[in-house]
Amino acid sequence: MTAITARRENRAANVVLLDGAKKPGAKILVSGGSRCNVTNRVVSERDFWGGRATVVRRVLRAFTADAAAAFFHDLGVLLHEEADGKLFPDSSRSRDVLNALLRESEKLGVVLLADHRVLDVARADGRLRVSTAQTEFQASAVVLATGGQSLPKTGSDGFGYVLAQRLGHSIVTTTPALAPLVLDESTSNHRDLAGVSVDVGLAVWVDGTIETRLQGPLLWTHVGASGPVAMNASRHWLRAHDAGKRVAITINFCGSRSFEQVEAEMIAASSATPRASVHTLVSRFVPDSVARSILSGLALDPATLLAHLTRSDRRTIAHALVESPLDVVGTRGYNFAEATAGGVSLDEVDPATMESRICPGLYVVGEILDVDGRIGGFNFQWAWSSGFVAGRALARRAAHK
Repeated sequence: MTAITARRENRAANVVLLDGAKKPGAKILVSGGSRCNVTNRVVSERDFWGGRATVVRRVLRAFTADAAAAFFHDLGVLLHEEADGKLFPDSSRSRDVLNALLRESEKLGVVLLADHRVLDVARADGRLRVSTAQTEFQASAVVLATGGQSLPKTGSDGFGYVLAQRLGHSIVTTTPALAPLVLDESTSNHRDLAGVSVDVGLAVWVDGTIETRLQGPLLWTHVGASGPVAMNASRHWLRAHDAGKRVAITINFCGSRSFEQVEAEMIAASSATPRASVHTLVSRFVPDSVARSILSGLALDPATLLAHLTRSDRRTIAHALVESPLDVVGTRGYNFAEATAGGVSLDEVDPATMESRICPGLYVVGEILDVDGRIGGFNFQWAWSSGFVAGRALARRAAHK
């Protein structure tokens, strides 16, 4: 995106794109289950965590989700909307997204050098020297678009942070983001529920206070919990845990309904159908298998008639429905994470140009920055927006020179 924008706005700019892989774009190819969730219908700074929201908002507004959809439409990649505003290519092929970007780069005269792993970037006589295993380049400007550390097999192994630090930047501590959760084998019955999905609300508690509330589908797996809401919660749990804070996650199986609302529904159901079983009652709120699991964990007989349900047991069930503990012990790490939290501090980058405030001529875009979005195409949109801003600035820089 950076290279395409620079050449579109200034054909005189000499743009070389260096990629360490023999075949560029591996992360695009595996994204979205190989379908590539290009962006979202509605994107704002509220969909992101990390650096200052005002900076994120400014960059996003420079190249909106509508602009991204139009950009890909012009490249022949038509998009359609799916659940939660996610935009996918009509072909449902991530390969089509990658090929469109590569074709446009080639058409515009961008020089793509694959299998050119960058080993170092250093200041040299007012310019920047880029060293690869094969050769060296002298440039008036260099863009770090290396990604973070998620899915390192695709090439984003964190070396971009090393380069940024060598050039004077500070790095906000990095952790995996959008990673499946690992649950405690001794206290969780996730294996019995593997494959079951349910819409829930999650609350992330840090030092006894709710720090974040999240809504969405949760999928139990053989190792723990996945699905959008669990993966969105992973960065909050992990960053608090790594900071040495007391962190816990609780599930509300009733979305955003409160204990009082759920208990009132249970009382009404008991009055209307006193001969129904407790299992039938709990199954009004959650799938059958989850109802059995909840009652088993509470050591309550699922065949108990509502007419015989004590007030204490009813309140215990209501509490379990709105605030059950999710016994998280970790995440599945960078190998399974879709993004990286932390990175180059946004305070050290000019949001109008993405140029470093520390090292003139250095530009920083995408996941390497301290910005991570929730699931739904938001991290790709950050890549498109920040890449566009940097590309436009490079075009102006070249014209000025």
